[in-house]
Amino acid sequence: MAMLKSDVISFFGGVSKVADALGIKHPSVSEWREVIPECRAYQLEKITSGKLKFRPELYGKAPISSSDSAEV
Repeated sequence: MAMLKSDVISFFGGVSKVADALGIKHPSVSEWREVIPECRAYQLEKITSGKLKFRPELYGKAPISSSDSAEV
């Protein structure tokens, strides 16, 4: 599942439940744009055991492939 605000809220069942899962207040979640903050996307991928996926392309970053990391 994509890591957009609407998908996250749908997954958890509401803004307050998203906030509870992250240990933050619900107004913080309400202030997110449709593409959620990058650090929260990482947290949510971990919390959901990968059911929600961090998408680097949403943040202007290309995914790292195994061949890229082998060149370092």
